[in-house]
Amino acid sequence: MNRFEGKRVLVTGAASGIGQATALRLLEEGGTVVAVDVAAEGLERTRTRAKEAGIDGALTTAEIDIGDERSVVDGVARAVGVLGGLDVLVNAAGILRASHTHQTSLAAWNQIVTINLTGTFLMVRESLPALLEGERPVIVNFSSTSTTFGHPYMAAYAATKGGIQSFTHTLAIEYGKQGLRAVCVSPGSIKSGITDATAGYLPADADWSLFAKMSPILPTTLESGGAGMGGPEKVASAVAMLASDDGAFITGTEIRIDGGTHA
Repeated sequence: MNRFEGKRVLVTGAASGIGQATALRLLEEGGTVVAVDVAAEGLERTRTRAKEAGIDGALTTAEIDIGDERSVVDGVARAVGVLGGLDVLVNAAGILRASHTHQTSLAAWNQIVTINLTGTFLMVRESLPALLEGERPVIVNFSSTSTTFGHPYMAAYAATKGGIQSFTHTLAIEYGKQGLRAVCVSPGSIKSGITDATAGYLPADADWSLFAKMSPILPTTLESGGAGMGGPEKVASAVAMLASDDGAFITGTEIRIDGGTHA
């Protein structure tokens, strides 16, 4: 499939996990991609994987710290310049930290809000002028199953993902008449850098029974944090559908991708 031939794409969080898988998938489908992240070494691994697949010719990598306004302003401007415009923005970057809510410091709360929620806002704000000049523009934001289903010890993370989901609905309404589509994906039980690190973030006295209902019902081949997981390519394929013309009548909503964890 070449659903992204001629499409100019900006993907955040592209140094690992779902963001990396998404950047590679859109390259495979003919897109011209600027893949950004704060992790330079991870971006180099993304480039290596693209080169191994023979799709690196349409890839540019660049460092952007989505939690820093100046970094976003300058980075998006450079990306749009490299691409010659913008048709698709995928906001996959984010962090997770876990703690008892009553023990969560304001600094920790603000860090998660700044990167996940404010970072998504900044990327959208700076990308919108170019997107609205593009052809059938699309924004794909990343929410989480934690928005709707309780994930213990992750109150700040869940709050930011709920905010992103509401933000996405607003974008769809505000810019729909200008041809922009805005959609969310809500991953769960997907192996990524975040899930690999989650066990290390949890409180030492965490009650693991609270996670009893957080396992996929579909067969899995990967493991993270002691639980069965789907691969990040499962989400990348859904993003590719949503951001392509196959998703042309989908906006202002979210798609849960969790292998039936919350069926």
